[in-house]
Amino acid sequence: MPDISLVIPLYNEQESLGELYEWIARVMQQESLSYEMIFVDDGSTDDSWQVISELAATHPQVRALRFNRNYGKSAALDAGFRAAGGQVVITLDADLQDSPDEIPALYRMVQKEGYDLVSGWKKKRHDPLSKTVPSRFFNLVTRLISGIKLHDFNCGLKAYRQEVVKNLNLYGEMHRYIPVLAKWQGFSRIGEKVVVHRKRKYGTTKFGLERFIFGFLDLLTITFVSKFRKRPMHFFGTFGVLSFLFGFAATAWLVWQKIDAVYISKIPVSREVVEQPLFFLALVAIIIGVQLFLAGFIAELLARQAATHKEYLIIDKLGS
Repeated sequence: MPDISLVIPLYNEQESLGELYEWIARVMQQESLSYEMIFVDDGSTDDSWQVISELAATHPQVRALRFNRNYGKSAALDAGFRAAGGQVVITLDADLQDSPDEIPALYRMVQKEGYDLVSGWKKKRHDPLSKTVPSRFFNLVTRLISGIKLHDFNCGLKAYRQEVVKNLNLYGEMHRYIPVLAKWQGFSRIGEKVVVHRKRKYGTTKFGLERFIFGFLDLLTITFVSKFRKRPMHFFGTFGVLSFLFGFAATAWLVWQKIDAVYISKIPVSREVVEQPLFFLALVAIIIGVQLFLAGFIAELLARQAATHKEYLIIDKLGS
């Protein structure tokens, strides 16, 4: 078992791969650390896979996975995590903006200091304001919701104990909130390290402004799924019962008013129950309550029968 598994997701990064390999290999040799380098080609349309194949042919530490199309960073990380066999798993981006010089310190924080997960913090970023300002906002919201005191949840440079990555199930765009997912899996020793963020040397960024909209939606998703995935009836059933009780109580009150007006107080003229707006609100509340309860019941059945399903297809592999 190697000391470190380096998981490197990439999409159209042919110019940087050779330089990145040499840099990582130099750092590992200086620190006398055994390692494997797992490149995950997320459906690149340039010559990235050819470059990786050439590296793997001459360097036994290099392993690689190739997707049939672009599935996104979460799928690439998930595949890399499942292939990783090192005691500590470290992720970094392939664009050379993450410095491999940070690897030894991250490794020691996990292996020697007992952290489950260490996230990099790009304290000084070389990105435009259109990226840094929204990023600060979403990091603030994530801190408030999750209770995890990190400054940069989406930093690509992270280190994990092997047990952590083997218990993560990433899909969609959930890579932005891996610390949140890890915490809700019971891995609460989460640390942070200030890391160097370098200017992009080759190519252009693969992420647009839409990632912040999707990121906020993903945060709501993992908050809900993590809390109610195994007990959806607690969520749907609670609101369903409350809605039903409100509707039933309002209907009963209206019917009682009508009975009192006609048979007890003997009021000659009184409004019909169906002529009052509250009756229709009560009726809607009863219907919604029943629907929510049934949704919770169906969700419980699905949760009990759910099986793990991967959304990506690996079409080629390199290395053992």
